[in-house]
Amino acid sequence: MSSTRAEELAEVLWELKRAGKVATFTTIARRAGFSAGTNGRAVQSALRVIRRDWPHLQWWRAVKDDGQLSKGSEHEERLLESGFNVMPVAGKEDLVTLAEFQEILMQWEDEEQNGEAAKG
Repeated sequence: MSSTRAEELAEVLWELKRAGKVATFTTIARRAGFSAGTNGRAVQSALRVIRRDWPHLQWWRAVKDDGQLSKGSEHEERLLESGFNVMPVAGKEDLVTLAEFQEILMQWEDEEQNGEAAKG
């Protein structure tokens, strides 16, 4: 049985797929209406449910807030298969990060407007 969080997160993953983008755990959680939790644990828990219940959804479009992932992981493999590029993390042989990270991140209009309102 899926959780409400997983269902909401599934909707966000669908948006990411249509846009051809990725998003951070915090941004995805906020979009889905909940907190990402410490180190994104709430999102990671919901992603496990999604992988189990809806394996066709592109769970790998959800990335840690710093864009880093384990080198050689399934996560890296799926991103590469989808045309995203990675590069090594300086001083950390076991990690890679998404190349052009800021450019491939999904930006929702309402978040951009909220950011502008906070600045003004």
